[in-house]
Amino acid sequence: MKAKRETDFRRTVIDLVRARHPVLLVESHEDSRVLEVLSDVARDPALKRPRNVVAFTLSRGLHVPGEMGKAVAPVDALAAAMKVPDPTIFVFFDLQHFLGGKGRAPEPAIVRGLQDVAREFRTGQVPHTLVIVAPSLDLPVELEKEVSVVDLPLPSRVEIEVVLDAIISANAAQIEVDLSEDDRQRLLQAAQGLTLGEAENAFARAIASDRRLDAGDIELVLEEKRQTIKKSGLLEFIDDPGSIDDIGGLENLKTWLDKRNGSWLPSAQEWSIPAPKGVLITGVPGCGKSLTAKCMSSLWGLPLLRMDVGRVFSGLVGSSEQNMRASLKLAEAVAPSILWIDEIEKGFGSAGGGDSGTSQRVFGTFLTWLQEKSQPVFVIATANKIDNLPPELLRKGRFDEIFFVDLPTTAELKVIWKIQLEQRLTPDSKASGDIEINNSLLGRLAEESNGFSGAEVAEAVVSACFDAYSERRALRDTDLIRTIKNTVPLSTTQAEQIRAIREWASQRAVAATSAQDQSEYEIPVPVDTGDVASWRGGRRIDF
Repeated sequence: MKAKRETDFRRTVIDLVRARHPVLLVESHEDSRVLEVLSDVARDPALKRPRNVVAFTLSRGLHVPGEMGKAVAPVDALAAAMKVPDPTIFVFFDLQHFLGGKGRAPEPAIVRGLQDVAREFRTGQVPHTLVIVAPSLDLPVELEKEVSVVDLPLPSRVEIEVVLDAIISANAAQIEVDLSEDDRQRLLQAAQGLTLGEAENAFARAIASDRRLDAGDIELVLEEKRQTIKKSGLLEFIDDPGSIDDIGGLENLKTWLDKRNGSWLPSAQEWSIPAPKGVLITGVPGCGKSLTAKCMSSLWGLPLLRMDVGRVFSGLVGSSEQNMRASLKLAEAVAPSILWIDEIEKGFGSAGGGDSGTSQRVFGTFLTWLQEKSQPVFVIATANKIDNLPPELLRKGRFDEIFFVDLPTTAELKVIWKIQLEQRLTPDSKASGDIEINNSLLGRLAEESNGFSGAEVAEAVVSACFDAYSERRALRDTDLIRTIKNTVPLSTTQAEQIRAIREWASQRAVAATSAQDQSEYEIPVPVDTGDVASWRGGRRIDF
């Protein structure tokens, strides 16, 4: 059974071949996979005249796949292709070395050769198609109107399952397979986002290590994925995101996330609900926005990918747009997944200008994907200065909800102090001993730290522990009180900015703090801040 996404690619290629689009470009590292799909396309009944398939590489020249050839120059191969009398799909590899990019000028003879091919294949008597396959290619401006770009997604779960079954079958007499159906599905999910070759390598390594394939190998496959994502240089795989219990307060936001847990699963369709698109979290710096993004991974049991928008932008014309498309493509291949964009305003806040339109094009690519994406990729974006963001990003339909995270209430401060103290004062810590973490202490600390953010509470505990360490003794409550009094919180030093954030959020966002916490306790506000507005055959392994 063909996976839907590959079927879409196949249908697109068939339509373009029938319409006699002369030159196609497929950006992919998977030469064998592309060649296999194109060979299948060439025999499709939808084509009234079946096509032959001829490949070109620098080492073997023009040759029938699976047979030996003789090296010829690309320009000679292009000229020879125009003289072939039978309908053919020519698959050219290695042309990226001649078409420029990364500061290199394209070779004029190759560019002209492709232009001649495009003209001949479009209007000639014999229906030919030339497909350029390259890992990455910046088309010369002369070819932009001649080449049709076709996107080949990373392999689906169905394709990866074929590879898994093939490698198990090829080594069945020498290995033991101990996988429940649930473990098998988790193993396949762990391999999504890898190419077929990468997935085969991961499965082979897992089997070769102990001649077994079991649930313990899932982590090894995940490590292969981490390496792949790391090599991309665009996304970061967050390994240890933390627990949702590490977040003090924000019950309204946590409840919203909990209600949507599992909503990307096929079973959720019985309730006629779509997979959630994402959430934008704005608010006072240091109050748990990034922590919430990290902890969502453990709450939902999904991989967390962090996008650094700064890495997307590149000094080469066209590279930024390509980087954005590659990032989104990788996130979809790993789906279901969580894509975290931290401080999104720093990447898209200047989408209007000064860079020849690059920011606008990258931003437009992201907006279109955010609106039209079909894969369950939940986007969680955080922002400190949301008023810097373009209004197009904030309109309904982009994100499911916009949440505002304010300074902690008194009730939330007590929870935050409890979490931070328990993390530091463990039984093995020499700082433990003199402090009893009870309601009385937590109430006093919350009162004294009125106007503190969660990050400032965490730093206050660390500073107090340093005081205790300097005297090689246990931590005392007086250390905590003294640290609080010696701290000037952000709510005081940036009172005007916080007031502006609150004024914006009062009419445009949902409070992350629960209604109960807001009604029973007054939100701590320093007096000068104003009022509160609230992703072949089996490989035999050499054992």
